[in-house]
Amino acid sequence: MGTTNPVRLIAALIFLAMLAIPVTASSAAVLGPNKGKVLTGVSDNGTLEGFQNFEASVGKHPAVLQTFHPWGNGLDLAYKRWQNAEVRPMLHISTADDETREELITPKEIAQGAGDPYLLGINEFFSLRDLPAYIRPLGEPNRCLNPYSAVYCDGTKKGGEHKTFWYRAAFRRIAVIVRGGKSSKRLDTKLSKLDLKPVNYGIQPRPESLPEAPVAIIWSALPAGSPRVKGNWPGNYWPGSNFVDWAGVDFYSNFPHWKDLNKFFKAGPWRKKPVALTEWGVAGSDNVKFTRQLFHWMEKRKRVRMFNYYRGFGGPEDVFNPINYPNAIKVLRNKLKNPRYVPYAYKHASK
Repeated sequence: MGTTNPVRLIAALIFLAMLAIPVTASSAAVLGPNKGKVLTGVSDNGTLEGFQNFEASVGKHPAVLQTFHPWGNGLDLAYKRWQNAEVRPMLHISTADDETREELITPKEIAQGAGDPYLLGINEFFSLRDLPAYIRPLGEPNRCLNPYSAVYCDGTKKGGEHKTFWYRAAFRRIAVIVRGGKSSKRLDTKLSKLDLKPVNYGIQPRPESLPEAPVAIIWSALPAGSPRVKGNWPGNYWPGSNFVDWAGVDFYSNFPHWKDLNKFFKAGPWRKKPVALTEWGVAGSDNVKFTRQLFHWMEKRKRVRMFNYYRGFGGPEDVFNPINYPNAIKVLRNKLKNPRYVPYAYKHASK
């Protein structure tokens, strides 16, 4: 009987120990496509028929359906569409009322826990159903028309409850609570280390723990500020790598600022994150050149792993409605024939 090599024994023990280490929410939550693939997506206009019409026009089933909801909105109706459309959901959360555009809650109020019952509800919704999803809170913060932006459209800073400090703190709180996966005590400890208040359970009793929701958190911005003023660049709103799984950017044919898009893609804070075109689209004219350029841009950048076509919410009068741009949609249809653009997340992506 031979003697055991002590070096090999130590190496084997280290390997077994690594296998025993649980995968954390942050490392498992990207929900990205398989290597070499890109998830296709489209915006939700509130009807299954609208989704099906887009699918028919581009010749490929979108893997992701992005639903835009105001703060506090229920998910039951959206869930039915997600199920019927066989998509992976992306939930964009805004603080603007759908109809009046009135601000429902400020960044400071979110950061201080006033909106926690809603965030706990999101955690519960996706964890109970074991439903993989992308959560996109407060997108385009550097767009002045959004109530959570830190600037007015004339370029002056709002200050007070809308400072970028409060946006970043609000985003961190959203990520921590929606992800869950910790005991209530550890959750409060994590928030405390971020100088944030303990979880506010409202009228609900404090649970022993929050379940881990199978979600990926997307932080997204315009490639440059709107307006382009000091303090309104994407990096001013960056909440930190630990709270973001994907970096997202929105890009449209009526504002084709490619230098800004390239600068965003190369930016240091999120250079190791997968990139999603959280919104892109043709607007104002049937821009074939832009559509081709955008696909060329994506194909040269392997970190781009998802894109979502934005098609607006209105009829033919809507400037984003793809029905107005048949030539651009024809290009899109031809590009999507490439098998790298996948039609079903559950077949071609993690989880």
